[in-house]
Amino acid sequence: MIIDDHTVTQFGMLVLLPLMFGLIFFIIYNLAKESKAGKWGTVVLFFVLGLGIFVFMGKGVFGMF
Repeated sequence: MIIDDHTVTQFGMLVLLPLMFGLIFFIIYNLAKESKAGKWGTVVLFFVLGLGIFVFMGKGVFGMF
């Protein structure tokens, strides 16, 4: 079986990238829990730090147009 660059890219985008995003969200949650941020602080942390993930995904979507 020959593994070409397209197969590696597909695997990375479909499997590894969502795992990385999940790890980032876990890190944000753990940061909020360890710092005792409360409900409002947790929401702010997820919004501000999670915004980078959504900008990264949006860059790919808007780049198609």
